[in-house]
Amino acid sequence: MLIQERLIARVRELCHADERLVAALTYGSFAQGEADAHSDIEFWLFLRPEVAQTVDHRAWLDRIGLVRHVVVNEFGSHVVFFPNLIRGEFHFATAADIANVATWPARSAPTDQMIVLDRTAALRDALESLPDRPRLPTSAEEIDELCGRFANWLILAHHVSQRGELLRAIDALSHTQRYLLWMARLGEGRTGHWLTPSRQAETDLGDDLVHAIHAIAPAADPQAIATAIAAAWACGRVYWRKLADRAGRGVPDDLFTELDTVTSQ
Repeated sequence: MLIQERLIARVRELCHADERLVAALTYGSFAQGEADAHSDIEFWLFLRPEVAQTVDHRAWLDRIGLVRHVVVNEFGSHVVFFPNLIRGEFHFATAADIANVATWPARSAPTDQMIVLDRTAALRDALESLPDRPRLPTSAEEIDELCGRFANWLILAHHVSQRGELLRAIDALSHTQRYLLWMARLGEGRTGHWLTPSRQAETDLGDDLVHAIHAIAPAADPQAIATAIAAAWACGRVYWRKLADRAGRGVPDDLFTELDTVTSQ
């Protein structure tokens, strides 16, 4: 048994014993049946509104097991570092927030595998209202937006690298890579991990494509960044045209020409 599985079992035990909780769910690779020794554990905990402000989040988390450190991340969730560098993400919310679950893009796993606790059945209703898979961009306008966002980060990477802001260029290229992964997944019909396009990309996508996308992660060196920008455009222009053709839409030829020129220098 993985250490994470023991932690998950302990969280389930705590949830069922805590009358302050109305509902709880788990998501991510363990709920999906794709977990391994490097996977996180991830939960939403929905408290009764009248007691939510009195709950000591750190004390609740300490009851799970030995905790190395806890930090509230930039999205407001508590990230716990357990021994062996195992990560746990815990979102503390209220019963009123269960309705927001119905606005998620899709379920991340079968409903029964996600529900940890559901005293009112409201959580099941919210999860069952979601599609099994996220909606993919299919219209010409949606394809334009996806590919345009790729170009936005690519062009930013070009300009800031020319200014000598190499770390900023690398940051922009990481966004470029994410949008390129979406374009490639859509173009290849490999959309199983759509919401996190880098997830299992090395196994979902072909070796040649993965190698091309790996080339977009450069060192902080002007020539390496220029090479990465060129590699991103070489791959991106293929998928932009492929997706645009599929949607019955042309590509912005003048923009293509300028990018061809810049990346060939």
